[in-house]
Amino acid sequence: MIKEAWLDKRSGKVCLAISPKAMNITGIDDRRYWELISSDESRFGSIAYLRQIWWLEAVGNIRFEFAPGRYSILFKIQLGKPIRKCGRKTCNLDQVHGWDTKPVRFQLSTSDGQCAMSERHLDESGRWVYHHVGDFVVENENSPVWVKFSMLQIDCTHTKGGLCLDCVIICPFEYRGKYTFFD
Repeated sequence: MIKEAWLDKRSGKVCLAISPKAMNITGIDDRRYWELISSDESRFGSIAYLRQIWWLEAVGNIRFEFAPGRYSILFKIQLGKPIRKCGRKTCNLDQVHGWDTKPVRFQLSTSDGQCAMSERHLDESGRWVYHHVGDFVVENENSPVWVKFSMLQIDCTHTKGGLCLDCVIICPFEYRGKYTFFD
């Protein structure tokens, strides 16, 4: 499974999760750069782990018939490789580097012309963080909307590595408070 949908019990609106397997990611098929790791912490059973790369570009898009309302997009990422030691979950930070040099750019755009962009340095190591990309509004019922989202760090003056990407979440704006993230 590479995409999953569920109903938010509070709002009655649809939430979506998109796996890295459903995204276009620079170098994802080259084992020198990326590795898929089995993980019971992922809703998809595996995460994409970036060993090292010069140019990071993770882009996804989805066409979906959302109910009218405001929606948020969040990237679920972690700095550090999840491992088990003596039966306990821990995080190996040995390969984490380059995320404090230049900010990562998160973007979204929709088929009706809405856009959002945010930038931040990634500095929270060892735990899953939901990074808020931005919000979009759906006004028309029964009308599919194309949503494109991305995470970019394309400054080629330094390498970066040690990043895990679990999924991208699209949820009703009022539901995003359930997640831990930085604006």
